[in-house]
Amino acid sequence: MKPSADDRPVTVTVTPKGQRVPAGEPVRVTASGGRLISVTVTDAEGHRLAGKVAADGRSWVSDRKAVPGTAYTVKAATGPEGGTAKTTKTTKTTKTTTSAFTTAPADKVNKVDWRPGTGTTVGVAQPISLVFDHPVKNRAEVEKQLKVTTSNGTEGSWGWIRDWSGRDRVDWRPKAYWKPGTKVTLNAELNGTDSGAAGGWFVRDYTTTFTIGAEQIVKVDLDSHRLTLVRDGETVRRIPVSGGTPGGDKRSWRGTAVLMAKEGTINMNSETVGLADAYNKMVDYSMRLTWSGMYAHAAPWNARYFGNSNQSSGCIGMSDANAAWFYGQVRPGDPFEITGKDTKGVVAPGNGFGAWNLSWTEWQQKSALR
Repeated sequence: MKPSADDRPVTVTVTPKGQRVPAGEPVRVTASGGRLISVTVTDAEGHRLAGKVAADGRSWVSDRKAVPGTAYTVKAATGPEGGTAKTTKTTKTTKTTTSAFTTAPADKVNKVDWRPGTGTTVGVAQPISLVFDHPVKNRAEVEKQLKVTTSNGTEGSWGWIRDWSGRDRVDWRPKAYWKPGTKVTLNAELNGTDSGAAGGWFVRDYTTTFTIGAEQIVKVDLDSHRLTLVRDGETVRRIPVSGGTPGGDKRSWRGTAVLMAKEGTINMNSETVGLADAYNKMVDYSMRLTWSGMYAHAAPWNARYFGNSNQSSGCIGMSDANAAWFYGQVRPGDPFEITGKDTKGVVAPGNGFGAWNLSWTEWQQKSALR
């Protein structure tokens, strides 16, 4: 007597298979001699790799990749040829096949430092910025895992740059300044992604959610020695300032710098920025604009120069009273649009958040997916 279709064995194949197999690939399950009804792939902690059975019932592929150093259990429910998930589940012909495999542990782990922090409210020029502990050679693969969603469909692009620290970095900036009130979420689904040679594996995901505050633009005219705070298109206050001394290494940067952090009272030592022993003092109301050491801050020792001469070591100095007021108004992410004839150049993309000094076309070309 010939066996019926229901009695024929269904062959289920799972890849990868075995022990300590390479990570970084999706889990694939195929069936021959029958159909897949459902597939579950779980790790030892019960976390699932999601996926979908193909329309023909022949295959299933996980949405995410298998991660390093993990034990997976695969359960595949199958039914006879010609059945459907709805009809087969109610019959006695459904069979479950269980298999397991483990992935090799990561020999090196790559970690991420990211900005801005979750739950923050930031200015209209704030980029999303990821700095990596180790080199990233597989940039396209990494970039594919970075998903930005906004409350209003803001257009933007990732760009790969070299951070001031020398490490690899990728920033996402909008085409133009953010609209106030925009809510932004980054889901960096990096777990199980290989950085490439000398970079190691990512072994976790990262996420951050933040909100864009009021439009505040700080316009700094080093030729007229004035700083102007413009909020939502209206001038709030003009402040006399003194910028970097002309004619040498003490000149200020020009272009768009973005307020990185409000650091309060800090010690500023000229030796840390390559200016020998020019200064070493405690400075109040310090607002960092670049990694190379340009700040806006209180500079009472330069009071006679405010509004009429540039005589600082590169920073934008103002009176104690103006600095206290200004410090209370601005937030990280606010752009400082700096102009002046005698400067030492434009702020570079990796020197703080200098991506705004590139045209939109130039910035888009820095994406690994272009």
